[in-house]
Amino acid sequence: MNFTESAVTFLCHDEWLYGILSLPEQAFSRGVLIVVGGPQYRAGSHRQFTLLARSLAEQGTPVVRFDYRGMGDSEGATRTFEVVNDDVQVAIDCFFQSVPELKEVVIFGLCDAASAAIFYAHRDMRVSGLVLINPWVRTEEGIAKTYLKHYYLSRLFDASLWRKVRSGKFSLKTALQSFLKLAGSVLLTKKFRRLKPVGENLGTTSLPDRMYHGLANFQGLVLLVLSGNDLTAKEFTGLVKTSKKWGRLMRSDRVTSQYLQGADHTFSRREWREQVSSWLIAWLKLR
Repeated sequence: MNFTESAVTFLCHDEWLYGILSLPEQAFSRGVLIVVGGPQYRAGSHRQFTLLARSLAEQGTPVVRFDYRGMGDSEGATRTFEVVNDDVQVAIDCFFQSVPELKEVVIFGLCDAASAAIFYAHRDMRVSGLVLINPWVRTEEGIAKTYLKHYYLSRLFDASLWRKVRSGKFSLKTALQSFLKLAGSVLLTKKFRRLKPVGENLGTTSLPDRMYHGLANFQGLVLLVLSGNDLTAKEFTGLVKTSKKWGRLMRSDRVTSQYLQGADHTFSRREWREQVSSWLIAWLKLR
């Protein structure tokens, strides 16, 4: 199907945001909003968001990809993914104004943009679905466990490592110090949890807990895609395996999960990007 691409501009607290609308000749009533995490802009690494938007538009799905404040061409101070709800809202407002046929929106996010989408989605009835790609659930304990399990353990069986050790090109002392630091971080976190008095207010709720709250309160459908060769994806997988509430949530009927063996965080190969696009198009048609 033929489609056109045009620039869209909209205000968020007196600051201009910029995006690109990919509009099919005969647009479906469900569109996709691509929220871009940092530090990227609306084209995405390897132009993946540009290519994805065009692929979807060829199938009849209108798409907007935009830079929130402080990113890419958009005005304003640099901000984190946790404080972009207003940016997402005005982007959806602009989307509906630009495409009269639109009745609902699916938000697509990679890494911390997936986390931003989770924070926002349950607040807006126009959002009917989420596409979460390698969601960011980073905690000190979580990344320490992930490195210990998926990096250090695998390195022990890596023949190239032991060749470097024999040739003197690898410092076992430095590696051991790094390993002990990570292990100590995990142990201290567990000890702190055991010693925490009941009812003590420790301030800000953890990122995984805030994300769980957002996703549990969202009533739409979810497509989860995880890369096989990515520590961010492995940290998310570890959270789901060790948290009963996260496990229940991700096993619910409204969540469809896909796993792409060998793929890196940003799907740098063409075949990986095309597979993600294929999964998304099929998921959109089934909804």
